[in-house]
Amino acid sequence: MHIGLIGGIGPAATEYYYRRLIDRNATAGTALDLTIVHGNMQEFIANLSRGDSRQQAAVFAGLIRRLAAAGAEAVGITSMSGHFCIAELEPISSLPIINAIPAVNAAIRQRKLKRLGILGTRTVMLNKVYGSITEAEIVAPDGEMLEQVHKNYVELAITGRLREEQRQVFFAAGQYLCKEQGTEAVILGGTDIGLAFDRECGFPVVNCAELHADSIWEWSMRKTDK
Repeated sequence: MHIGLIGGIGPAATEYYYRRLIDRNATAGTALDLTIVHGNMQEFIANLSRGDSRQQAAVFAGLIRRLAAAGAEAVGITSMSGHFCIAELEPISSLPIINAIPAVNAAIRQRKLKRLGILGTRTVMLNKVYGSITEAEIVAPDGEMLEQVHKNYVELAITGRLREEQRQVFFAAGQYLCKEQGTEAVILGGTDIGLAFDRECGFPVVNCAELHADSIWEWSMRKTDK
């Protein structure tokens, strides 16, 4: 199946999905049929900050029409934060959307996790991934720690480059959630944040982007209707 990706939100997130899909195909000995369209990061952040899900859904719908014109048969958004408008987007999308949330819920259920911390943007953390994680209780950092995670995450997403001090902010927040708040693992609620977790962090994680990319690969293996 020809897969479309909405990329650019941000550059490191797009690269992560692209590399993950290439690796899965290389391992399986299969061919990847893929088109990526570039989204506007600044426009996205502005809509996310305002909570303007309808406007962002309209923007994504336009990008999806371009992917459909290029021959794509299903689409994934390479951003967990990008799922904030998924309810508004699905009815107006010209292609089926490969939603990350079912894959995350399935992984939580499989691992039998009941209490999870979360790291990501302020919106993702406060809304507990938009209230869509149904398999476990979600605990966010509070106060200044939440703001520091958000600030460093947004900076990372925009630049696509990780600084060591950003890694330490994320690790400290995750350790606090596990050791002080009694969570069993921490959800990496943003694709870019995975850049910080390429080494041992001292606590278990649930990598949403990895789960979503694998779900997209599984879709790509479906037989085309054409």
